[in-house]
Amino acid sequence: IIFDDRGTRSVGKQGASVLVTVDGSTYGTYSLAQNQRVEIIIDGVTTNILEIQDGKADMVEADCPDKLCVHQKAISQNNETIICLPNKVVVQVTGGEESEFDSVAK
Repeated sequence: IIFDDRGTRSVGKQGASVLVTVDGSTYGTYSLAQNQRVEIIIDGVTTNILEIQDGKADMVEADCPDKLCVHQKAISQNNETIICLPNKVVVQVTGGEESEFDSVAK
């Protein structure tokens, strides 16, 4: 089950795009259908690099000390996220079809 601040969230199917936010503000929305590298620039410095390849988004570089966001798996399913806490960057897959399931548990 995937949890958020509102309780459980359904796991979706393949998403259409990723929404990137920095410190709670929208930085941009990028299609998962187009291969691209997105430099996330904060205060004139590139802090993170997001790579979209073959329908998946992956944080490939970050200037934070722990680089936990870089070690997270690539995302492509609706509502999946990559989070870089030190840089306040959140990448969330959006625009996918709703799943036929309410939630999934392992």
